[in-house]
Amino acid sequence: MNTPLRLVFMGTPDFAVPTLESLLAWPGGQVVAIVTAPDRPAGRGRQLQASAVKQAAEAHGLPVLQPTNLKAPEFQAELKSYAADLQVVVAFRMLPEAVWDMPRLGSINIHGSLLPQYRGAAPINWALMHGDQETGVTSFFLRHEIDTGDLIFQDKIAIAPEDDFGSVYDKLKLVGAALARRSVEAIAAGTAPSIPQAYSTDLRPAPKLQKETGRLDFNRPAAELVNWVRGLSPIPTAFAALADGRIIKIFRAATLPFGDENPAAPAGTWASDGKKYLRVAAADAWLDLLDVQLEGKKRMPVQELLRGFKLPA
Repeated sequence: MNTPLRLVFMGTPDFAVPTLESLLAWPGGQVVAIVTAPDRPAGRGRQLQASAVKQAAEAHGLPVLQPTNLKAPEFQAELKSYAADLQVVVAFRMLPEAVWDMPRLGSINIHGSLLPQYRGAAPINWALMHGDQETGVTSFFLRHEIDTGDLIFQDKIAIAPEDDFGSVYDKLKLVGAALARRSVEAIAAGTAPSIPQAYSTDLRPAPKLQKETGRLDFNRPAAELVNWVRGLSPIPTAFAALADGRIIKIFRAATLPFGDENPAAPAGTWASDGKKYLRVAAADAWLDLLDVQLEGKKRMPVQELLRGFKLPA
């Protein structure tokens, strides 16, 4: 009987939890330790909160390592003591070579894009923000440069017009779990491919989202703004400033062509009938706001907001 593959799992958000669960259910492996982010203050009380991965690990009674410095000798010594054959990484920090090269079979990453497209911290967001009609997950061997290692497997999914970051995130975390299981099975069997990533001049990066990334530029076409909203909903959320300086977050929006009933207006012009619609003129059409959150209020459909809201002049 073959000895189970000793696995160390590294991840932090809930996106990584289904992959951890799939590896725990795999009879060919044994998850011997978890590496995740330190507990962080959260909520109004700013009390320390464990990551989703830590919570899952503790539910299974697994050892949890929470290093603040991945290069610290004491962390690396503790990690080495678990004698992992393979490390599986999902939505974690960039690893130093001494860490990713530690196991005899190396380390693999599960990334939420079809590499080499969208290398970086926010691949799902950027695929939607660019209006892509498909995305997927990729398993690959970790190397020096971020998200550039040799590919193992990829699985694709279609992006529906009604999808946003939240819905695609939920789909991909399950697809990623299945892909991770298939990848470690192939590595254990010695059949995993290792395919260098193709070089291309039209690759789109997926850098970490900044607060200003969400600010809508109404000089852009309305369809592009709809995609921007989709890619940032429900978090971190697209937003715009009203004439009185208040911020309105936008979770869903649609395009409305300029026409006789909806005459064209300069980009950035706000319009509302006070009952049913709240719109902003973009470069080529109206951006019809559907689901919003006004500063100091809860998220709600536009019609509900308009019951107690007057568009500032």
